[in-house]
Amino acid sequence: MSRSAVTALMCVGVLGVGVLVSALAIAAPSSTAPPAGTELSGKTVFLDPGHQGTAHSENLQRQVNDGRGGTKDCQTTGMTTLDGVPEHTINWKVSELVRSSLESLGATVETSRADDTGWGGCVDDRARAASESGADVAVSIHADSTSTTTDADKHGFHLIVPTLPIPSAAADAAQSEGGRSASTLMRDSYVRAGFEPANYAGVENGIQERSDVAGPALTTVPLVFVEMGNGSNPGDAALLESSDGQLKHAIAISTGIIDYLLGAETASTPAAAATTTAAAPAATATTDTAAPAATSTGPAGPAAEGRSALSRLLESVSPYVNAFGVDGLAGLATPDNVSSVSTFARGLLKQILTDR
Repeated sequence: MSRSAVTALMCVGVLGVGVLVSALAIAAPSSTAPPAGTELSGKTVFLDPGHQGTAHSENLQRQVNDGRGGTKDCQTTGMTTLDGVPEHTINWKVSELVRSSLESLGATVETSRADDTGWGGCVDDRARAASESGADVAVSIHADSTSTTTDADKHGFHLIVPTLPIPSAAADAAQSEGGRSASTLMRDSYVRAGFEPANYAGVENGIQERSDVAGPALTTVPLVFVEMGNGSNPGDAALLESSDGQLKHAIAISTGIIDYLLGAETASTPAAAATTTAAAPAATATTDTAAPAATSTGPAGPAAEGRSALSRLLESVSPYVNAFGVDGLAGLATPDNVSSVSTFARGLLKQILTDR
């Protein structure tokens, strides 16, 4: 298929998303339909791309508060994938895509580090920055590793949640309520995007409970801790290393955040029962029973059931990433059609084109 034919086909699909955006706006009372690009106005997200670049002289072994009465190393270097791509760079690129997408919807986004070269702070520094931001939700973006060589048997994503209770009452309240809700929604978003939950380290349905990760025990706003995949596994590593794979991860993370911030409109799909694959449009995913529409529960965020209409629209970009890759998506950003492409897609495309 020629490049022009690919682009034309993608325009049909993604312009259809724009039509759906308009349809949703028409269906809702005009007083409740926010203008495009303002859907997340008033919301703040703190993004923590894990680890940092190598251009620093900090002592990574310096001991800092672990949030549970002990200490741990200030920071670690992060893993390196099979093809030699450092985790800190993968985390940074995915975080930038997520940031661009959320900002294009009107959200305020704060980050733990400003670039992928220098220092990003100790684990307690990042938790403090997230807490002081007063964010509606914080998301720490990481990738895992199980071996310094190839590990074909262990694969998949997972969300780390803290063992409860947490000594800090404020952190315990944030992570036992909003943090668990947001983590569940992020898990569901990953499953709908076609990612498989991890099959190692005691992960159950994409969730791993741990008491040795300082971030959740020190953070007083709801926190989601994402391990995108296993850099030691060839399949996971290929996605983590590639622009297409990083975009798929960014879409999954963005939709999970949007679901938490805006509330759910359809029933959540449990990880164990999800059947949607990345090759099929996310809008076709169904569940056997429909739950009542969930609504926001205040500062802690919406209930963990379901997904927002906006996130379903964002997910509809994923099949085109799978079929045509980042190059195909980039072809959509032309003067003739950019105004018709949905706001969140423009945000993602803007960052992709900036990076290329």
